[in-house]
Amino acid sequence: MKYLLLALLQIAFLLPNASASLGQQQLISDPEIYEKEHFQKRCKIVQFGASFITRLDINNDGIIDAVVNEGEILCDGMRGPDCTDDGCPYNFYLQVKEGGYFMIASAKMYSYDFIKRFGNMVFVMKMNPRFCERTDETPCEITVRVRGTKFLTISKK
Repeated sequence: MKYLLLALLQIAFLLPNASASLGQQQLISDPEIYEKEHFQKRCKIVQFGASFITRLDINNDGIIDAVVNEGEILCDGMRGPDCTDDGCPYNFYLQVKEGGYFMIASAKMYSYDFIKRFGNMVFVMKMNPRFCERTDETPCEITVRVRGTKFLTISKK
């Protein structure tokens, strides 16, 4: 009985912390402005390429979302300051109908195609082969569909 009471007290103390961590993200007005301000503070001289931001409906809700490609940043003369052998960071933002955006995912990859497959729009992400548990040189292709606020992996090859 003593251990049961102790366990219940521990659970009771953990619940407020768990609910606080599940709280809603702060919405931002526009991911393009948000990301550009971040790099304008980080870099002395910064330039943004034409493909820095792509606006498209990534989760099929009829609202235009955004994808930011950090490989399209020139920061103090260095292209894609956070790019590595794994690729460059891409940040995926969903727009909510009330206005504003929130980031749902960030992934390091080489590139992506947004295509219709079996009636659904999907991302085919080209990534480092290690993400497909391979050691060859051919990029891994991970196909994902965005449903609601989650990326669902359809296939890896």
